[in-house]
Amino acid sequence: MNELKNKFCEPCREGSPPMPSTEINLLLKNIPGWEITEEDGISRLQRTFTFSDFMKALAFTNRVGELAEKEQHHPKLVTEWGRVTVIWWTHSVKGLHMNDFIMAARTSELKGS
Repeated sequence: MNELKNKFCEPCREGSPPMPSTEINLLLKNIPGWEITEEDGISRLQRTFTFSDFMKALAFTNRVGELAEKEQHHPKLVTEWGRVTVIWWTHSVKGLHMNDFIMAARTSELKGS
């Protein structure tokens, strides 16, 4: 995961193809706790982080938001009492891109896992 978290996102071109499943499966091994989900036919990276209360979950949500804004790559964030679900995918490629794996690794680092 160290290698991924030290990379930076690169701009994607509209209409570029999503990452092939063979590459996705290799990279997924580098980000423990993350899983591939699919919504509307689009592959996404998803992980739910747990916290002892709502305020800690909200603080984590804000840290992820700051990270996303810095890289100009934004996830879907669902904040609930004691948990935050983070979902990364690249809209312009309608699927997963290296940027999503970089951001997943950096998100895990924010939590310390």
